[in-house]
Amino acid sequence: MKTKYVIYILLVLLIGWLIYNKFYSAKAKKRDATDTKGKGGKRGGRNGPVSVKLMIVKDTTLDNNIDITGTIDANEKVSLISETAGNITGIYFQEGSRVKKGQLLVKVYNQDQVAALKQNEYQITLAKQNEYRNKILLQKEAISQQEYDTSLTGLNTLKAQSDVLKAQIAKTEIRAPFSGTIGLRNVSPGGYLSPNTAIASLVNIDPAKITFSVPEKYLSLISKGSKIIFTIPSSNQNFKAVVYAIEPSIDITSRTITVRAKADNPKGLLTAGSFAKINLALDQIPKTIMVPTECVVPDLKSSVVYIYHKGVAVARPVKTDVRTDTKVQIISGLKPGDSVVVSGIIQMRPKVPLKIVKVIK
Repeated sequence: MKTKYVIYILLVLLIGWLIYNKFYSAKAKKRDATDTKGKGGKRGGRNGPVSVKLMIVKDTTLDNNIDITGTIDANEKVSLISETAGNITGIYFQEGSRVKKGQLLVKVYNQDQVAALKQNEYQITLAKQNEYRNKILLQKEAISQQEYDTSLTGLNTLKAQSDVLKAQIAKTEIRAPFSGTIGLRNVSPGGYLSPNTAIASLVNIDPAKITFSVPEKYLSLISKGSKIIFTIPSSNQNFKAVVYAIEPSIDITSRTITVRAKADNPKGLLTAGSFAKINLALDQIPKTIMVPTECVVPDLKSSVVYIYHKGVAVARPVKTDVRTDTKVQIISGLKPGDSVVVSGIIQMRPKVPLKIVKVIK
């Protein structure tokens, strides 16, 4: 145990000697004096002037924009399916091609319905002749009204059956509900097609829809007709869109409102589901003061900037509002003509002597 205590004492003495040798010995004092002298040659020592750059405050125009993200959606998109089951007798489209509204895409076996419709048409022809003869006989009072009504009802029944058969045949022909680009098909000729089988997807992406959310506080600044600018990862081009619809309620979780805009897409550069970085122009402030963000120093109660006044730094409390990537709006505390310190902010203290190296106008 005594050996342990001796080791502890020696360690304490060694640490104390190292601290004394580094900070309090004659050699350390000489080194500090040399460092202070060297720094004084550049900045004038602790009390020497600080070299700074100044910006002359002036009124400027501020475009109040916000950067948000959104998703590009198709103008129209549908998964093509059949309303009836049967074997596929023909596929009339190429994958990835453009199709027009009403174009025949897939046909399912329907010979049974076609034959039944042909038989029905023969029966309608006979029923029409019978109804016509009975109508003449009724006018001559050769038959009763009941006999004529029976023949007319038979004709109308056959016509209704014809309409049913035509509807069934129409269901065996899958046509494009709108013009657009058709995707990859999931069926083959001769395969069995059921109502649960997706044939392919059909997309109309011109114009494209851009869906995004805007914070609640900007709701009054968004309206139908508002213009947005956006970019996509696959292109360096700036795209334009116009707001055409706004969700009538606010999301209570995120406190945002969903907005949708349309953008022309004649070249097909915009793809459904892709990411969009949106710059939304809210309004324009024609006369305001903007300063670099780094020269605004947060304080306990507010923010301050340092201005140059009679050779020294003066702290000026300010109120800020809109921020951009590099600047912040000052709504009170500065006026045009003030000289704001924009460099050496870490060294700024009230009444610190300043040396101007550059003035930014």
